[in-house]
Amino acid sequence: MTDMATLRAEAAAARSAAAGSTAMAIPRDRPESPAVRFHSELRAKKVSRDDMDWYEVEGYASAFEQGYEMWDMFGPYTEIVSKGAADETLNADPEVVFRFNHGGTPMASTRNGRLELWADDQGLGQRAWLNPKRSDVQLLVQAIEDQDVREQSFMFRITSGQWSPDYAEYRINSFDLTRGDVGPVTYGANPHTTVSARSGEFLSLIPNLSPLVAREALARLSERGDVTPKTTPVAPRPATQGRSIQMLRTRLLIDAAEESE
Repeated sequence: MTDMATLRAEAAAARSAAAGSTAMAIPRDRPESPAVRFHSELRAKKVSRDDMDWYEVEGYASAFEQGYEMWDMFGPYTEIVSKGAADETLNADPEVVFRFNHGGTPMASTRNGRLELWADDQGLGQRAWLNPKRSDVQLLVQAIEDQDVREQSFMFRITSGQWSPDYAEYRINSFDLTRGDVGPVTYGANPHTTVSARSGEFLSLIPNLSPLVAREALARLSERGDVTPKTTPVAPRPATQGRSIQMLRTRLLIDAAEESE
């Protein structure tokens, strides 16, 4: 099995070869507006604002200068959001909504003044005031208090970025939050949407595939002309003499059991 360090090196070499003399602006086939997840210390408390009671939820939707793993069509690489990457978009007063798991009805927004965004040395911060009468808000706040929800995410569009000289690291220098969202996400939720971005997840599943699914995957991969398996010479086995009917029957029973999985 190829280790992660080798995968990263091979992916970086393939990326560099594909780019040639022209530097890539953004990773190939990267989602235009990915949802990138960061660990964040979420806080929720009851406050009074505008003569009404609200749940105030605060935390960081992103972290600056902290690498996280991404995948493109070539393989894994490290992505980093630079300090200052949010300055331009925040100065433009973007319309952004707050919601859970990047789905469902928005709970707050910058448009109605109940979502506040800022950037500091740590990252992109957010503070939202949520209506306590809403059942989805009640469930979210309870999950935060129980520490079942411990991470945040944000959706954005890259406006400026660059690869490291060896194509192993991509740095986002600025991004646009317009019509994006921020908010808590459940632990383990996949932040990426393309097939290649989920390649790491697929690779981790391979050892536990059933024999039937594994054989089908192998058959489909063998049909691709761009995949050359690495082979290790194997010493020929001595010919088996006098294979009995009982041995053949046992082999057939094993194959049948595997097919039924």
